[in-house]
Amino acid sequence: MILLNPGPVNVSPRVRAALQRDDLCHREAECSALLGRIRARLLRAFAPRGGFVAILMTGSGTAALEAAVTSVLSERGRLLVVANGVYGERMAAMAAAARLPHSVAHGPWTVPPSLDQVEAAMRDPEVEAVAIVQHETTTGLRNPVAEVGRLARVHGKLLLVDAISALGGEALDLEGVGADLVVGTAAKCIQGVPGMSFVLVREDAMARLVTHPRRSLYLSLAAYHEAEVQGSTPFTPAVQVAYALDEALAELLEEGVGARIARYAAAAALLRAGFSRLGLSCLLPREQCSNSVTALWLPPGKSYAELHDGLKARGFVIYEGRGHLQREIFRVANMGHLTRHDFERFLVALEEVRRA
Repeated sequence: MILLNPGPVNVSPRVRAALQRDDLCHREAECSALLGRIRARLLRAFAPRGGFVAILMTGSGTAALEAAVTSVLSERGRLLVVANGVYGERMAAMAAAARLPHSVAHGPWTVPPSLDQVEAAMRDPEVEAVAIVQHETTTGLRNPVAEVGRLARVHGKLLLVDAISALGGEALDLEGVGADLVVGTAAKCIQGVPGMSFVLVREDAMARLVTHPRRSLYLSLAAYHEAEVQGSTPFTPAVQVAYALDEALAELLEEGVGARIARYAAAAALLRAGFSRLGLSCLLPREQCSNSVTALWLPPGKSYAELHDGLKARGFVIYEGRGHLQREIFRVANMGHLTRHDFERFLVALEEVRRA
């Protein structure tokens, strides 16, 4: 089955084989070495100029994101969330669930956020941190993270980037953007399996975070950092998933992060050209689209269920819309260990189902 949903993704035979490695106690030196190697590979891939630590945890990307959201504020701080889709709104929901003071710069789902609106909200002296989604998977929209990061630096705020759907598929210069916390996961553009996620934290920001209140036992970045400094882990990690993540990162580094991003961009361009030939319309202008997800209006006379079921019968899984777009669009991701031939076969199947 070819997965064209935005994670979990198809993985290579090499990554799948890693799941079959020997069982391992998480308190043994071999496990410490495994987790340390994963953290080192994450930093080599995404923070090659240094200055960051990698906090690794068992859980989906949402777990790592909630850890970042609930760890980033002092006792008196406020979080500003930039929200123009489901995943921006999810960060605000995390802050609300933790009873953290927060403000939301709301915007339409199909356009980048208003920088004037974001900067006006940043002028609140209680705001300590700004959170934004790099690639809003709701629509496939690429957000102006660098511009928001520049404003955050001007106003002295920490920048938290949800890059769960972006790392490995979109360029993110942590220094250029000025990111302080960057959240990622194994099971999207890194091409691992579900179950592990991480936060890359700037070292001087980490020094601040360890002084903040610990609002969760399991999801405290400070607790993970303290354990990692000791070569340990605070809780039992998903060891087999860690084996697979280690192998997926090895593959990524061998391919090259820039080459992975270029491969995804080429796959997205191939698909979008095919969609145009088939008379399907993209939700967003091409220049706003990410490298890995395309949102399309449903063909006239076709429900999502008809499209999904017809494609699944032919070996392809697509993804429905969310929120108020649920009944109007469908989404096609090009993440994972897939080839040009896979995408070409998908376009043939899509035309068959559209005409059926």
